[in-house]
This record gives sequence, structure tokens and C-alpha cells, in this order.
Amino acid sequence: MPIAIRPAGLRDIAAITRIYDHAVRHGTASFELEPPDETEMARRYERLRAGNYPYLVAELDGALAGYAYAGPYHTRPGYRWTVEDSIYIAPQAQRRGIGRALLHELIARSETGGFRQMIAVIGDSAQTSSIALHRAAGFRMVGTFENVGFKFSRWLDSVLMQRPLGQGATTPAIGNP
Repeated sequence: MPIAIRPAGLRDIAAITRIYDHAVRHGTASFELEPPDETEMARRYERLRAGNYPYLVAELDGALAGYAYAGPYHTRPGYRWTVEDSIYIAPQAQRRGIGRALLHELIARSETGGFRQMIAVIGDSAQTSSIALHRAAGFRMVGTFENVGFKFSRWLDSVLMQRPLGQGATTPAIGNP
């Protein structure tokens, strides 16, 4: 069965929360130390949707297999055309092309929304699959902040990658995305 990508809804929050819970407890993609509950995840979802940021889910074999969203890179007004992407895949669904499908759709919807740059802040420079995923989607390496996070009793890097969206920086930004 093919991967189905669609906008996330409140009905997906329980599954999204489970996927993120696992990522926080067992991975280094997020530097969050305690997984948020469904109420907090719903609040985060609502805040992103209120800002017209794309929030997507992927279904595989009838089950929610992953999710992705674009959110503000920074909150100051001058950054409003730049988004940061986040992608999380259920452990049993990893390495099946779901991250790639989500990222490509997230890029397309961010471009349609008027955003001009997408930033990937990849937790842990050992996340080679995430780095490869972003590189294959047209991101370039911008740099690495070394030893900026501490999780699982060790220091972790943050890898920064960037990709232009739509017209990127080739034309002035007008209005609000």
C-alpha cells in the first residue's frame, strides 16, 4: 500500500504524541528530555496551524506512520519567511521512504504558503540518515554547533542545513507568508 500524506488534524494527536514520546525517550533528534502529553502536543499543533504553518501526517497500511511540520525558525518579524522543519517517524515504519515523502510535501506546502527558506536543525551529528534525507531534498550543509545539547549523559551537536523555497532570496519579500 502506498504512503498517503495529508494535513494533520486533532484526531491525529494521540498517534503523534506516541511517535514523539518514543523519539524523546530513545533518540537524539529532539533535545527535549521529558515527552509532552497529548494536551501539550495539541496546544503546539494549534499554535502552528494558527500561524498557517503546514502540519502533515503520513499513513501506511492504515496506520499513522509519521508526521512533519514547518514552524517558525525564530519569532522575530524579520525571520517570518523562514521555517524550520521537523520530521518524526514511528519506529516500526522507519527506512520505508516515509520521511522522504513527508519532507517533499512539506517543502511544497511551505513554498505555496509563501515561505522563502527552510532550515533543518538536526539534533546530533551522528544522525546520518536525517542529514542524508535533507541533502537528497536539496538542503546544503551550513554548519555544526558542537556540543550544544546534553542528553543521555553525553554532549550532542546540532547540524544546520538550509534550502531555498520558491524564489528564495532572489526577490524581495512582500507581505506576510
